[in-house]
Amino acid sequence: MPADLNRVTLVGRLTRDPELRRLPSGDPVCGMRLAVSSRSRQEDGSWGDRSNYFDVTVFGRQADTVAQYLAKGRRIGVDGRLSWREWQTQDGGKRQSVEVIANDVFFLDSRRDTESDLSAPAAEMPVAEAPQPVGAGAGTPADDDVPF
Repeated sequence: MPADLNRVTLVGRLTRDPELRRLPSGDPVCGMRLAVSSRSRQEDGSWGDRSNYFDVTVFGRQADTVAQYLAKGRRIGVDGRLSWREWQTQDGGKRQSVEVIANDVFFLDSRRDTESDLSAPAAEMPVAEAPQPVGAGAGTPADDDVPF
C-alpha cells in the first residue's frame, strides 16, 4: 500500500503583517495570511484572476525570522503540510478550518521591491525575475559557450 502524502507548496503575497506570539513553553509561533492568485476562464470566455487565501503557521526560530523581516505585500513561497482542526464555539456551534503548517518559508522579493509594487497600479506591477542558481552570473559561460 502506498504511503500517504500531505504536502503543499504555495507562492503568493502576504495580506497582512505576520503576527508573532509565544506558546506557554516560550516557543515562538507566527501566523500569516497568504493570497495566491490563479488565472481561470470566466463564463464569458475571457480570462480573469481569482485569489485564494490561506492561513499559514510557522514555528520555532523561523517564526522569529518571519516576524522580523516580512510585512504585508511581501511575496513569499511556503513549503509545508495541511492541518485540519475542529472546535466548538461558546454557543455550541461546531467550527473547522484548514491551515498550512510551514516547514520552510522563502523570501521571494526584497523590501524595496515590495514598496515599489504597492505604489504601482496592479496593471503596471513588475514581473519578478526567476532566482539565479548558485554560481550563475559573472564568470559563468553562456549556454552557447558550453562545449557539449
